[in-house]
Amino acid sequence: MKNNISENVSYREAVKSETAIRHAIVNEPTEKALANMRRLAEEVFEPLRKRAGGPVAVTSFFRSPALNRRIGGSPTSQHCFGQAMDVDGHVYGGISNREIFRFILKHCEFDQLIWEFGDDIEPAWVHVSLREKGNRKQALRAVKVAGKTQYWALDKA
Repeated sequence: MKNNISENVSYREAVKSETAIRHAIVNEPTEKALANMRRLAEEVFEPLRKRAGGPVAVTSFFRSPALNRRIGGSPTSQHCFGQAMDVDGHVYGGISNREIFRFILKHCEFDQLIWEFGDDIEPAWVHVSLREKGNRKQALRAVKVAGKTQYWALDKA
């Protein structure tokens, strides 16, 4: 068993994928991706969890390129480099996804922060990524338009 990614993110949770299991896809990060995962967990997830006062579900973290292709992910997905995670406050109910989005926006370094679908009140989940350097601080909203996902820039105020 691998060590935890951080105090509150287990290795197993960070690499678990039902699609990978169903299709016998190896979903193991490289050492570089693992280092990226640790940084993202320490700098974003752990402060978020502390703010939530309890568990926050990590619904997607590392994806091998094979797994990413299988699920139809972007070829440039930061999940493949251990630089992105999706979190959902609804799973445990201690914090709303809107609160998650606002907390990260105001208190954490990030490359991209995405309000994933949902509505004007609440995202369905939150995607956050963190690069080693050159973080763009992009706050975006994912919406479906004519069956395709579009990303709209959000005002950071």
